[in-house]
Amino acid sequence: MTTTVKGSKMIKKSEAPGWIIGWHPSGMGFVPVIDTHLSFQDKLGGFRARWAIGRMHYKVNPGLYAAGAPDADSPVLVTANYKLTFDSLRKNLQRIKAWILVLDTKGVNVWCAAGKGTFGTEEVIRQIRAVNLSSVVRHRTLILPQLGAPGVAAHEVTRMTGFKVVYGPVRAADLPRFLENGLKADREMRTVSFTLMERLAVVPVEFVKSWKIALAAFLFVFLSKYPAGDMISWSTFFLFLPYVGAILIGCLFVPALLPWTPGPSLAFKGWFMCIIAVIIYTLLNGNQQTENIVYLLILPAISAFLALNYTGATPYTSLSGVKKEMRFAMPLIGFTAGFGIALHLISLWRTT
Repeated sequence: MTTTVKGSKMIKKSEAPGWIIGWHPSGMGFVPVIDTHLSFQDKLGGFRARWAIGRMHYKVNPGLYAAGAPDADSPVLVTANYKLTFDSLRKNLQRIKAWILVLDTKGVNVWCAAGKGTFGTEEVIRQIRAVNLSSVVRHRTLILPQLGAPGVAAHEVTRMTGFKVVYGPVRAADLPRFLENGLKADREMRTVSFTLMERLAVVPVEFVKSWKIALAAFLFVFLSKYPAGDMISWSTFFLFLPYVGAILIGCLFVPALLPWTPGPSLAFKGWFMCIIAVIIYTLLNGNQQTENIVYLLILPAISAFLALNYTGATPYTSLSGVKKEMRFAMPLIGFTAGFGIALHLISLWRTT
């Protein structure tokens, strides 16, 4: 036997994931009922996704789901098909009867998908029609997460489907109170927070994704030792450590100290923090002047590039702000890093 409703990808009962605990009748067929408690497997999957393990495939099938035993008057909550986002919603629906309409955002969370256009007007309309939502509920109201607003033209959804769009709170944890308040959000529900723990939540995946830069830096140091004939030595390891420090600054210290570093630009914050660290390092290490200049050119560029990755994960900038920062930051990062590498190679050539 298969479900879900017409137009959605069918889920065979025998292939249903563990968080589907039953099947609920609707106007268009049986709909999977979700477990509103996260299992160990759910939490393990979330942990792995945060460390970029299977991240790109951590998603659920788009379509219609049921929380509890919803009826034709139950609210319809719209979300993305990134499993972490889906789990964040369903764990806050205990003792709530609701329909959940999952959009195909290609496994991307609501906020990022809204910027990319996958959590957008066309996909909302497409899923409403795919599941024949008008046959499932009597009312004509959709509750969308507030962070999805940049991608959805509410008036167009209403014009094309007859469903009115109401934006819910920023955090899924506030949904029960939002529903109890008659779909009204107070100021706290509308406020986007970015606490230390929220900022650090994105560190693991960014740290893992930096392995290519770490490998390139290690090869750069390793091959630079070739003229001296001591590529495999402790000095190679110690020369690599400043690059590890630049990566840590870009991946960890920038998000951790975000509110206290100057400037609105994430790339500048990374560059600024690293330039301070490099200046202190060069004052203490006793290296030759050329070598210190190379560090001043390359290391802050690495931190700035990694910090730039956070532009899409913070409330500190908008989509247009991200594009603007990319336009001016990337050429500068490329130029300073390239100039530093060239200066280092010239220095090696002159000493051999």
